[in-house]
Amino acid sequence: MDLQTLSDRIEIADLLTRYAHAVDTKDWALYRTVFTPDAAIDYSETGGPSGGVEEVVAQLTTMLDLFTRTQHFVSNIDVEFTADGARVRAMFFNPMVVKPGRQFFCGGWYNHELVRTPDGWRSRALVEDAAWFDGLEQAFAE
Repeated sequence: MDLQTLSDRIEIADLLTRYAHAVDTKDWALYRTVFTPDAAIDYSETGGPSGGVEEVVAQLTTMLDLFTRTQHFVSNIDVEFTADGARVRAMFFNPMVVKPGRQFFCGGWYNHELVRTPDGWRSRALVEDAAWFDGLEQAFAE
């Protein structure tokens, strides 16, 4: 593996870390730095929004207010470099707290299409694939 590939892989891992940090801290300005302005984002498989960056940010802002705490763990990052960027599939584990004693967990994969920009790697497309949920009904029970 050459130095450019190593550097790219580190930068891509940093991008995924920035993504997780932005969502968990609800830092929507930081979230926007993960994506190209024209990115397509699709969280629909997990019941989330789908659309452009601004549309998704508006919906996530409201949706994530339901949770007192969230945490994203991103791992097993598989990078396939292409002629104009990279395809990335990474696992996520996401514990979420609705209120004390009411929490649930989910896991799945983030599928990104990345491009190199003057500001570094950015996602031009993200599709979230859900693998499992645990405790969802109990977390939202009355």
